[in-house]
Amino acid sequence: MDEQLREQRLAALGTEPGVYLMKNQHGGVIYVGKAASLRNRVRSYFGSRKGMDHKTRDLVNHISDFEVIRTDTASEALILENELIKRYQPKYNVMLRDDKSYPFIRITAEPFPRVISTRRVVNDGSRYFGPFTSAARVNRTLESLNKLFPYRLCDIEITGKSERPCLYYHIGRCNGPCIGAADQDEYGQVIQKVQMFLEGRSDEFLPELREQMERAAEALDFEQAANLRDEIKAIEHVLERQKITSSKRETFDVLAVAQGEGGDACVQVATIREGKMLGSEHFLMTGARIDDAPSHILGSFVTQFYNEAALVPRELVLQHPIDDADIVSGWLAERRGGPVKLTVPRRGTRRQLVDMVAKSADENLKDESVRWLNDEQRTTMALAELGDRLQLEKTPRRIECYDISNLQGDSPVASMVVFEDGKPKKSDYRRFSIKGIQGPNDYAMMQEVLRRRFKRAKDLESTEEWRELPDLVIVDGGKGQLNSALAVFHELDVSVAVVGLAKENEEIFLPGRSDPVILPRDAQSLYLVQRVRDEAHRFAVTFHRSKRKKTSFRSALDEVRGLGPARKKSLLRTFGSVKKIREASVDDLSRVDGIGPALAEQIKTELGSA
Repeated sequence: MDEQLREQRLAALGTEPGVYLMKNQHGGVIYVGKAASLRNRVRSYFGSRKGMDHKTRDLVNHISDFEVIRTDTASEALILENELIKRYQPKYNVMLRDDKSYPFIRITAEPFPRVISTRRVVNDGSRYFGPFTSAARVNRTLESLNKLFPYRLCDIEITGKSERPCLYYHIGRCNGPCIGAADQDEYGQVIQKVQMFLEGRSDEFLPELREQMERAAEALDFEQAANLRDEIKAIEHVLERQKITSSKRETFDVLAVAQGEGGDACVQVATIREGKMLGSEHFLMTGARIDDAPSHILGSFVTQFYNEAALVPRELVLQHPIDDADIVSGWLAERRGGPVKLTVPRRGTRRQLVDMVAKSADENLKDESVRWLNDEQRTTMALAELGDRLQLEKTPRRIECYDISNLQGDSPVASMVVFEDGKPKKSDYRRFSIKGIQGPNDYAMMQEVLRRRFKRAKDLESTEEWRELPDLVIVDGGKGQLNSALAVFHELDVSVAVVGLAKENEEIFLPGRSDPVILPRDAQSLYLVQRVRDEAHRFAVTFHRSKRKKTSFRSALDEVRGLGPARKKSLLRTFGSVKKIREASVDDLSRVDGIGPALAEQIKTELGSA
């Protein structure tokens, strides 16, 4: 976009709330955001880049145009933002994965309500509970509910005049409204208990059940008394498994986020009702990056999750403060029909609860990652799809990915990670310290690494791991890195398929082709490539941090002439720290093994006093 035209358009923006859409050079929407003031928010993207995180800088580099949609209120802007994110699935937005497919428990609005699973929330008078992360979880909950409360499982019209009941009536899983064994009021009491149970209020009707049991016993109706006794025991057993989190019978949700080193993200939601933890569900986020702030991911989740959730509690207890908290709180209040508080505890019981939920989020994120990699059918499909889209001669069973990590050329390192049949083969991972390159030159660094790796592949004296050639090499970077790799392969006469992966737009560059391959956002092959690339990045960054730490924390003793490793070890063993060495006298220093008076004087002079 012409800079002068852009400034004119920015100047013309109003201070009203609304939604803005950032577009790339092809007109595709790459980011959708909301704003209480469109002028202030949109202008912030085109001002100074000082203080911008890496992801925002990356976004700004790809903005060629923008569009704004004004709304009457900030809450309307948030609702519209959610709708546009679903429609466009922009690259730079963090999104709740498959948010439309999460199941709910529904109590239907019928004279004799049913308790069923559904994936659609409709404003038809029904009561909804959820969402849950899986249909299996909902089915288990429904199974438990029906064992506790005898509601009907059929979908027939209830007239009370059926000739005979079904099997569920005979085994005590339905109170038989179809044959008139229970009228509408009696059946309604069962459904009310189901609803109270799902709301965490099941202990409220236990006293009533105990009274009914006692009355039945006094009336010598021992069968009914035994049935009530069994129902009470079953409910008490479930209540025992519900963790007590507050003696104040408070109701709130606890949300925490976990991020993988490759950029994956998972948000855990614990449901606290009447002071008891009823359950804890985890939800995966897509579009997250390794440098995304946890608060940003959590904020994106809150607006998308509670836009679909059946119930908005009066309070959300958050691990991190979220952006535009006032707007989000106002919108949640509209959804709930009452005020909603957003709190971020720093200490006390609630902070301990947040930490516990955060730990669950981290465990579930790791579990999901392992589960995906171990799904053989999915990884087989991803590998076949990748080979087809990259026009490879065969399915890439062994993939090697290379990444460079350095800070302005400082302590440069590289990683090589290996995936076989879609799974990491960590025994073949390799780390490289860059030796022959001075200054920030990623192309030359990549060439050095590839040259070292594939020279060893051609060396007959190398180990079998080095001699095994990959079916596909992925170099982290665009056309430049791809051309660097091709030059090395040509030099060494190595015939291996190689592509360059530009992380900005997940573009895959192929040799001899000007336009990149863009894998569909929901493609299994894209997810596999991202996993491989992110693992290479994680492995390189970890090595780089370790190397820089060793360099940054060199002891002051290293600068003292004539002080070798053995003498330094003796000094530290005797005094414990450099500070204590500085405080020691020349006589004290000279008594250390290997340290004479002359060297003690030199140490004192070069280290100085404490």
